[in-house]
Amino acid sequence: MRPRADLISQLANGEHPDIVIIGGGANGAGLFRDLSLQGLPTLLLEKGDFSGGTSSAPSRLIHGGLRYLETGEVALVRESAEERNLLLINAPHQVRPLATWVPLWSWLGGTVRAVLRFLGLTRNPGAKGALTVKAGLMVYDRFGDRDRTMPRHQMISRSDALNLLPQLSRSTKTVAQYFDALISQPERLVMELIGDAEEDCTGAMAVPYAEVTGIETGILQVRDRVSGKQFQIKPRLLINIAGAWVDEVQQGLGFNRPLLGGTKGSHIVLRNKALASALDGRMLYFETDDHRACLVYPLQDDRLFMGTTDIRTDDPNDRICSDAEIDYLFEVTKKALPDVEFSHDDIIFTVAGVRPLPRSDTSSTGAISRDHKLHQFDATDNRPFPMFTLVGGKWTTYRACAAQIADSVLTHLGLPRKADTVKLSIGGGRDYPSDEAQQKQWARDLAAEAGIAPERAGKLAFRYGSRATHVAAVEAASPDERIVGAEDYSVAEIDWICRHERVVRLEDIVLRRTLMAFEGAVSWPSLRMIAAIAKPSLGWTDDDAEREVQAAADLLITRHRMKLAGE
Repeated sequence: MRPRADLISQLANGEHPDIVIIGGGANGAGLFRDLSLQGLPTLLLEKGDFSGGTSSAPSRLIHGGLRYLETGEVALVRESAEERNLLLINAPHQVRPLATWVPLWSWLGGTVRAVLRFLGLTRNPGAKGALTVKAGLMVYDRFGDRDRTMPRHQMISRSDALNLLPQLSRSTKTVAQYFDALISQPERLVMELIGDAEEDCTGAMAVPYAEVTGIETGILQVRDRVSGKQFQIKPRLLINIAGAWVDEVQQGLGFNRPLLGGTKGSHIVLRNKALASALDGRMLYFETDDHRACLVYPLQDDRLFMGTTDIRTDDPNDRICSDAEIDYLFEVTKKALPDVEFSHDDIIFTVAGVRPLPRSDTSSTGAISRDHKLHQFDATDNRPFPMFTLVGGKWTTYRACAAQIADSVLTHLGLPRKADTVKLSIGGGRDYPSDEAQQKQWARDLAAEAGIAPERAGKLAFRYGSRATHVAAVEAASPDERIVGAEDYSVAEIDWICRHERVVRLEDIVLRRTLMAFEGAVSWPSLRMIAAIAKPSLGWTDDDAEREVQAAADLLITRHRMKLAGE
């Protein structure tokens, strides 16, 4: 990727594409990639880091949204199941199958009300027994037939389930098993979409830490959040995909009617080796007493990922997982795993984000639509360019959503679609096998070709897919130095990230270019070591580096509830 400084220089000289996207999350990056594929140079502006908002705080699932069947969003479930299959094909280095268990505590419970919900006669979620879930999974399997990549569902007897997972509640009548998918690093997939887009189209520009502050005399005002400089942008078409900040952007452009009614979703990462081992790669997905859906699944050997909450909020910056939310997650998980003890002391990381849902008066947050909608606004005297604004959207359906917006853009411009993204590989998914055994062989071949250890090649392949060849080549030519306290990451790898992935802040590295924070592998010494690595390529002074260390540490401690050792 080109250095950010080159892009800022272009903006300062008034050189930029005239199609402008505001928002560098999954949907914004997906649209950026789609428009580039059509040969349309586009400028993407993101006020923070790419995938720095809600796109970095999902359940890390690529899923069909089984529970949306009960609220009657059948088309969304079909689209989600199809997009899940495509992501398993197009991004096999980031998206992998995930066996999912649904423990069921009744056979017939909620059957009548489930039919009413499915028919659209009511939208509020309710209890679901085995019969209801079985019927839903039959529909779900049918929706996943196109480009099928995983087995169909099956019902597991109580005795077999308890033998495999003894911690499961004895109230369990049966378990439904089906397959969805897990995305190991959603933030990196966004980066890869942006990188692919700039490779696809000369002139495409994606600029992080560039904030649209308003409009004056029909011209967008943009502030470089690094230097503080102001730039003026004259769009031909503006597309607002700012996620939870959509209304904030709209207001700055003269709109008064709010479009969003967000809800906060929080997740926690905690250490519990016994349960992580017992889950054996499976996700537990269960209904709570208040008819929400919660989940817990293992991360590597000793960590668990647990979520999620669904709390109304009008503040897009409401991004701290509260004590009350943690207590709620522990309490509801006890229904499925009554004998497992969870403690605040076990938490190594938390993450929260605000879902950009459509404004709704419904009393149940679970009944608010998760589908996306595109609003179109004609040009006015004060805003002499038309606007499209996206409300809603899910990580899983980002590609389909982007394609629909791109079609609207092409129609508006009177241009035909030149290519589609349906079977288009993403980043390191290109020339990378989807079969697990073939992936392991690919890593062994990489180790032999690059001259690095097979175990190390496997880790790089897991992170970067086929683009691991670039990192492996740099590591092979460098001393084998590792990050203190985060030995799975090398000095050469961090240096490569700083030089090639448009890093601006230290937090970008530990939160989004790597999984260090998510893995609980950040300390004061590691932050200072990473800052020292970044200094030459990012042009930091000693004072800059220390400020970055302090800012990153403050963010990790306050927003993500991390305990940093070694100060």
